Amino acid sequence: NASPKRIFRISPTMALQATTTTFSFSAPTFRSTPPHALTSKRRISIKASSSGLSSPPLLSLSRSNLKGRAFASDGSTQESPSVVCFGEMLIDFVPTTSGLSLAQAPAFKKAPGGAPANVAVGIARLGGSSAFIGKVGEDEFGYMLANILKENNVNNEGMRFDPGARTALAFVTLTNEGEREFMFYRNPSADMLLEESELDLDLIKKAKIFHYGSISLITEPCKSAHIAAAKAAKEAGVILSYDPNLRLPLWPSADNARDEILSVWDTADIIKISEEEIEFLTKGEDPYDDSVVRKLFHPKLKLLLVTEGPEGCRYYTKDFSGRVHGLKVEVVDTTGAGDAFVAGILSQLACDLSLLQDEERLREALMFANACGALTVKERGAIPALPTKEAVLDALLKAVV
Repeated sequence: NASPKRIFRISPTMALQATTTTFSFSAPTFRSTPPHALTSKRRISIKASSSGLSSPPLLSLSRSNLKGRAFASDGSTQESPSVVCFGEMLIDFVPTTSGLSLAQAPAFKKAPGGAPANVAVGIARLGGSSAFIGKVGEDEFGYMLANILKENNVNNEGMRFDPGARTALAFVTLTNEGEREFMFYRNPSADMLLEESELDLDLIKKAKIFHYGSISLITEPCKSAHIAAAKAAKEAGVILSYDPNLRLPLWPSADNARDEILSVWDTADIIKISEEEIEFLTKGEDPYDDSVVRKLFHPKLKLLLVTEGPEGCRYYTKDFSGRVHGLKVEVVDTTGAGDAFVAGILSQLACDLSLLQDEERLREALMFANACGALTVKERGAIPALPTKEAVLDALLKAVV
């Protein structure tokens, strides 16, 4: 379907260069008892993903500015963010050497992450407007994450701080091919403790798109907050975007994960899933069979996207379906690739929702999204690797030539 000679209509103007913050240090040490470890490791492949917009960093915030449960506004009068992302934000510790176990890794790169936060930053890097709603610990990592959102021009007025729980951590093992296994430290972490009463509903209701995952459905009180936020968005006419982002070790059981992920399925307008998630949700059916994928297409769904890593993605609407090929790149770390893809397509849809009815223009937007994901796997970590709009357009032009 995709022609290598396709002319891209995405304007290259206004692609602002963002400052990418990366962190590295030798092995992590804890001076006190480490957070309760949620054990289990499971390899999860994330498909090629796509874009985010770029923005100049705002002023850095000192620790004293961040004390308290809510993030204080700086008093500026900005437009309401087009895309509000809800869920977890955490620290990924990514090994500096691939192909080793966590115990064998000589050093780790400290990288901010968490799927919804990755999407929010990805959209801002691409030049769009986004916000993040979630909870972190009132600790050094929580302060750091709040600063990173601000530096990347993400509205974080909906961010909350918990004085009694730590910011979540995830240690990542990388194979030589860049695939990942996770060991999570949360149980409970602050993101699990967001309450309905702490939601910034005004921020949600004014958005064009409300994006979320499934990790926020695992435990209370965050589950109730998730459901209330999505309900408020739906009632306000906001488009609901859902990426299940399966992390099976975090769930009590596979059956519980499947039931809860599907419990909010029929309310979403846009859903992005991977081949592995299709196989999981359909209990082992063939994820490459269109008839199997169509079983997951509910009557009110506007767009179903299936990411396939370097192969690109498939798309399904009520009226048309097809495949858009991805870019071939050298893989270093697949962390954040799916989130970059989501950021890419949502950044395009936030500008023009009529793309959902125009297959040719939707395909161009998905090429952009695929390029976002491809560029992300070339570096370690999620947020540090998210591309600017300029970088994505340059990669697409080179691919055409």
